[in-house]
Amino acid sequence: MKNIIKKLLSSALVLAFILTPFLSASASEACHWYIKRNGRDTPGFPKEAVDVAKNGGYYIGNTSEKRLYLTFDAGYENGNIERILDTLKEEKVPSAFFLLDNIILKNTDLVIRMADEGHLVCNHTRNHKDLSHSGKSEILENISSLEEIYREKTGKEMSKYFRFPEGKYSVEAIKHVNELGYKTIFWSFGYDDWDNCRQPDSEKAMRKILDNTHNGAIILLHPTSKINADIMPSLIHEWRKMGYTFGTLDELIA
Repeated sequence: MKNIIKKLLSSALVLAFILTPFLSASASEACHWYIKRNGRDTPGFPKEAVDVAKNGGYYIGNTSEKRLYLTFDAGYENGNIERILDTLKEEKVPSAFFLLDNIILKNTDLVIRMADEGHLVCNHTRNHKDLSHSGKSEILENISSLEEIYREKTGKEMSKYFRFPEGKYSVEAIKHVNELGYKTIFWSFGYDDWDNCRQPDSEKAMRKILDNTHNGAIILLHPTSKINADIMPSLIHEWRKMGYTFGTLDELIA
């Protein structure tokens, strides 16, 4: 009963699903995940979030707890992922890395390090393909093939969490992901940190992230960003000063 109550309280979005079923999108409709930032309060989510929650997707944790879930999307290494791993190890912060095949194939030792140091290694498709318009067979093949690459290269099993590239999805696609035993993970904070040619300065990046940190946040960052690697130690220290602790996706869905 305690777990049931916790899940019901964890997000106003679950209540939105109960109270406003008329907001549901058609199962095959292509959607693009987005959030409306609300400072340090719970952000606004798209109406389609109703269906994401209904079908076992996650995008925020318990909004009554000062708990953060740190996640990274990565397709390649440029030296900054290793720096971020160094910081996470030093600070004893768990995280989840959503990977593509390129980094698994070319930087296998780095990927093994992620798992060995207690981080979750998760599925971001084999090649960053938009699966929102894809049929069942293509979705299952793309996800399963990355899983197999990871198994062959590392001898390990991939954590059963999946993130749609660029947040492009459909309810039908989420259901197909579920068939493989994966949970779909979106986010409640992310910013434009993926373009290495258009990086904000460190102070601006810190302010943007800290000013939009909220209870239960699932935070999406790209670890190839030099700025993110530069500010990560200070960012973790500031989060802790604000009273936040760090959780895992395993904890989130328990």
